[in-house]
Amino acid sequence: MDLSVPVFSSSDEVLKKLQEKWSSVKKQPYPAMYSSVFGGIILDPALMVIPIDDHMVHRGHGVFDTAMLMDGHLYELDTHLDRFLRSASQAKISSPFPRSTLRTILIQMTSASQCKKGSLRYWLSAGPGDFLLSPSGGLEPAFYAVVIDDDYSQCKDGVKVITSTVPMKSPLFATMKNVNYLPNVLSKMEAEEKGTFASIWVDDEGYIAEGPNVNVAFITKDKELVLPSFDKILSGCTAKRLLALAPKLVENGRLGSVSTRDITLGEAKDAAEMMFVGSGLPILPIIEWDEQHVGDGLVGELTMALSDLLWEDMLSGPETQRVCVPYA
Repeated sequence: MDLSVPVFSSSDEVLKKLQEKWSSVKKQPYPAMYSSVFGGIILDPALMVIPIDDHMVHRGHGVFDTAMLMDGHLYELDTHLDRFLRSASQAKISSPFPRSTLRTILIQMTSASQCKKGSLRYWLSAGPGDFLLSPSGGLEPAFYAVVIDDDYSQCKDGVKVITSTVPMKSPLFATMKNVNYLPNVLSKMEAEEKGTFASIWVDDEGYIAEGPNVNVAFITKDKELVLPSFDKILSGCTAKRLLALAPKLVENGRLGSVSTRDITLGEAKDAAEMMFVGSGLPILPIIEWDEQHVGDGLVGELTMALSDLLWEDMLSGPETQRVCVPYA
């Protein structure tokens, strides 16, 4: 085999190769990153890297969360940050900083990015230092974060889904937002291979669970908004915000009630409307499931009314939900 593998003996050579990779990119999709390993905010995409011996990389020992950025405001940052730290506690990862410092880092990183619309993603890792299984050898936990520039918009077109055959995570791992997403990836790929958008998980007892990285909600024929209970699945921040806002439609008579409970597969497939609920959507209508129409097969009126509630909350909701980024 006639192959000569380059050997890079200096960081300058490696940096040059990394910068060459990004030189052809017209618009930088990641305008800023923070790394506790470097101890600061990084604006050069060539340097947005994490160590290969980080336990999040080779053992999956890490947790993450997100926050949407809309018109220079971080939506539900504090709600996501609280869940982030709960996940870290479940994963037995301590934070290198107190919560207030993590929050300040995320806001200052967003400001440095100059990005006004997109999202944040951030991670707590057991940390770099070795290739052992446990971090008990004295590793320092690491915090990473990145700004993702994305001109997203309200979802108005319906999608098709299937019931996943990929085994779902056990409740311990499903309720913790950790980086072990292989079941989620395979579930999404299974759906794409069948020409649909995503899959729906059903648990061992026959109750509806969730999508690969989103919650799922239904409008029954009695106009009840119902979401699966959160005891075995991820407690979605956007789903919980939807549950807080949806009573407005009960007050004006458009919805009958709002609740979370166990939902059987049969009941779910008999729903009048169906939707995914998640941070980046915030609602995505579902019009077909396992090659059968959901309701009349059209995007539901109540689905879009709920979507409008969330979208308006993202654009002009209370200060408790929207953190204004102080751009320089």
